[in-house]
Amino acid sequence: MPRFFADDFDKDSPVLSGEDARHIGYSLRMRTGEQLTVCARGIDYLCEIAEITRDEVYLTCLSESPCAAEADISLTLYQAMPKLDKFETILQKATELGAVRVVPVITSRCIARPDKQSFEKKRDRLEKIVKNAAMQSGRGMIPQVGELLTLSEAIAKMQQADTALVLYESGGVRLSEQTFGTNIALLIGSEGGFAPEEIESAKAAGITPIWLGARILRCETAPLAAISVVMHATGNL
Repeated sequence: MPRFFADDFDKDSPVLSGEDARHIGYSLRMRTGEQLTVCARGIDYLCEIAEITRDEVYLTCLSESPCAAEADISLTLYQAMPKLDKFETILQKATELGAVRVVPVITSRCIARPDKQSFEKKRDRLEKIVKNAAMQSGRGMIPQVGELLTLSEAIAKMQQADTALVLYESGGVRLSEQTFGTNIALLIGSEGGFAPEEIESAKAAGITPIWLGARILRCETAPLAAISVVMHATGNL
């Protein structure tokens, strides 16, 4: 069944407009009486098409239920900025695995070093990757792509989480033995990992170093492995 996202969805007067409406009417060639799902803030609304115009599709809401694909934790990935193609892969797979937000971070060992302005120019493409991944994986919401942060900015935001972790190849608490709250912040390095003083700054802010074992994972593999462990440990995978 076709799925659409609408953060401002009103179940009492449901309507889809713009690109979604044109996709329904012209690409999918749907007709009145057919059903689709609208996903809004983690809720799936089963709807029936009541009327189709050129730019709007009017719906009747038949039922609603929490999206089964959404985790009962909120996991934000703070990803030290790798090369763009690797970042795009991380965005796609982190969305599939259940992250609610991916925030790019500039650290001392990042090879790719965009400034905030140049990163924003790529936002439309990155958000489209996330949206497509959310649709493919049956998510009930579209994860956010955060603004580009410095490490100190990222650390400050991570302190607001119940569980704040940094993945460190030189050791720490084994991730499979870590306990988790419901709001989790996970910081992972780029191709060069973290400088020792960066880990010390994170530790001083109350962020716990964690470890996935003796194997060194690529920067595009490490976040996917870590998110998978967290989701499994919290009963969400």
